[in-house]
Amino acid sequence: MKDPVYKLIELTGTSTTSIEAAVEMAIHRAHKTIKNLAWFQVVETRGNLIKGKIHHWQVTVKVGFAVED
Repeated sequence: MKDPVYKLIELTGTSTTSIEAAVEMAIHRAHKTIKNLAWFQVVETRGNLIKGKIHHWQVTVKVGFAVED
């Protein structure tokens, strides 16, 4: 493919352990059903607190993949 065309989707991964684990969860899940994943961009990071401690991470990512001919 000389000049590829890409599609973007937005996903939110979650994790109780880390931001990185939340990103990996979103990408891992997308990889099960989407071909040609090429890149990602973190667009939002948030979480919730319980008794003043981080309880859960939520990370929204845009994932790009090449559209097949």
